[in-house]
Amino acid sequence: MPRAPRHQAGLRMTTPSKELEQQLRMAAAETARLRDRQSASAEILRTIAASPSDARPVFEAIASSSKRLLGGFSATVLQFIGDELHLVAFTPTSPDGDEGLKASFPRRIEDFPTFALVRGGETIQFPDAEAEDVPELNRDLARLRGFRSVLFMPLMNRGTAVGMISVTRIEPGAFTPDLVELLQTFADQAVIAIENARLFNETRETLERQTATADILKVMAASPSDVQPVFDAIATNANRLIGGFSTAVLRYIDGEAHLAAFTPGDPEGDRVLQASFPVPFAQFPAYQLTANGRQAQLPDTELEPAARDIARARGFRSMLFTPLMSEGEAKGVIIATRRTAGAFAEHHVRLLQTFADQAVIAVKNVSLFNQVQARTIELARSLDDLRAAQDRLIQTEKLASLGQLTAGIAHEIKNPLNFVNNFAALSTELADELNEVLAPVSLAAEVRSEVDELTGMLKDNLQKIVQHGKRADSIVKNMLLHSREGGGEYRLSDINALVEESLNLAYHGARAEQPQFEVTLKRAFDPAAGSAELFPQEITRVLLNLVSNAFYAAVKRKVESGAGTFEPTITATTRDRGDAIEIRIRDNGTGIPNDVKAKIFNPFFTTKPAGEGTGLGLSMSHDIVVKQHGGTIEVATEPGKFTEFTIVLPRKNSFVDGSG
Repeated sequence: MPRAPRHQAGLRMTTPSKELEQQLRMAAAETARLRDRQSASAEILRTIAASPSDARPVFEAIASSSKRLLGGFSATVLQFIGDELHLVAFTPTSPDGDEGLKASFPRRIEDFPTFALVRGGETIQFPDAEAEDVPELNRDLARLRGFRSVLFMPLMNRGTAVGMISVTRIEPGAFTPDLVELLQTFADQAVIAIENARLFNETRETLERQTATADILKVMAASPSDVQPVFDAIATNANRLIGGFSTAVLRYIDGEAHLAAFTPGDPEGDRVLQASFPVPFAQFPAYQLTANGRQAQLPDTELEPAARDIARARGFRSMLFTPLMSEGEAKGVIIATRRTAGAFAEHHVRLLQTFADQAVIAVKNVSLFNQVQARTIELARSLDDLRAAQDRLIQTEKLASLGQLTAGIAHEIKNPLNFVNNFAALSTELADELNEVLAPVSLAAEVRSEVDELTGMLKDNLQKIVQHGKRADSIVKNMLLHSREGGGEYRLSDINALVEESLNLAYHGARAEQPQFEVTLKRAFDPAAGSAELFPQEITRVLLNLVSNAFYAAVKRKVESGAGTFEPTITATTRDRGDAIEIRIRDNGTGIPNDVKAKIFNPFFTTKPAGEGTGLGLSMSHDIVVKQHGGTIEVATEPGKFTEFTIVLPRKNSFVDGSG
């Protein structure tokens, strides 16, 4: 048999068979398919990592990859939210088909038959959407979108269906097991994305709630006496964390609901809200809904006539009510609203309850703070009254002792004074009798003239003794009268008479010390000044001190000026001030320097030379007027020109009569 050429034999040995070529092509295709699947999975994982708080980008990537790798016509991702099925991602087909798909959702889960098929975790296929056993809803949707077969893959999280993926094809027929397995992988990734987003958002919401709670606690600490900043903070934080349209805080006061705080919207809606309150409980449905202490919701305000008008005016569609409960009684309510209809999420309901509890704590804290503050003020006032009573008692005891001493001295003086007055008058009569006895006696003219002159001088001297004796007797009587009036007695006293008596006593006292003392006294008494309830002896002491100081300053200026035309003048003025009486003592003396003016009421401070002043007069006068009588004493002065003290006394001393 002839041998084939070498080159031909070698050629036959190196040429692959058709079977091998087919295997190689299949291996290459499988490799490419696996690479595409790995690339798609990797891309989805990157999307999950890039969107920790939002699963929507992951759903879109899954829909796109599912359609492409399963050779589908379209793919959709549906998620169960509450009791509804929501379309969260899909691959587009035609404009009409896409609009029809979007219009089919959200849909109540119980109205979507396919959910009943996949809720246990089973994978469902409809190889032919036109088959008789296919639910009508699925058949209609297949015709609308333009597909014939569909694969449903549930999204299972801890044994519970949380959504589903569907992939469609134009031609009828079942999906192969490897494609079902691939879609299962995408479904697992979708569940991971949902769980990641849930955990991330829950963590973020928890942090936001804690931050908001801490912020409100800070506001409570910063406003212990005012609950308004707390209500404002609660409304703002609740609205932000719930994602609401608006939030309002209302308080129940005397059978009415009052608007305490709200988050603003548009000006017109805000005006409608503010004009709606206060409102009686009978016209406020939220009170009936929450008076029992339970939260309530209005998922759709269009279905509630009582809430429809204000909801339309403000622009919201659903409402959540959380009562402010204190000791089993509703004290107010927090109302959160949203633009969309539907029930509020459970964690939002719990969050609003937390804010309601904080509002109640804030109200109680403010109430307790105000009670403590009022009690503190009351105790402080009682302490001041007690100190004033102690001071008054000390002053009364001192003045009582001084009055007894004055009365004793006056009595001792009055006896010899009466002797002087009586014998002076008797001696005048004896001088007249002497002249009568000597009248018939013959005396030389010089002797007669000298006797007449001596008896005349004697009578003149005796008359002066009588005149000044009577004046001294008047002073002693005033001293006795003054010592008897005081004694710590609190009574109704005529102000003008009191000032007049004080002027006279001070003037006579000054003349007694300095016979050459001369000063002009002017009076401007208001007839309407009337009477006031006071301690007359103590007020007289104040006036004596002020008038005496005025005498001192006026005389000092006269001495220092050396001008013969200067006339020392003291003016006493009274004026009616309704519930109070004003007394002014003004002199035209040396005045008070500014650096001295600030110290004049300090105990033991005096500008008089040693031995002429104790420094206690103005200090004690201040205590008597301010502490004992609840009045005021002020000074106006200009060095070298004048000084004027102004006393204002209440007509009725609230401490003494017990009304304070």
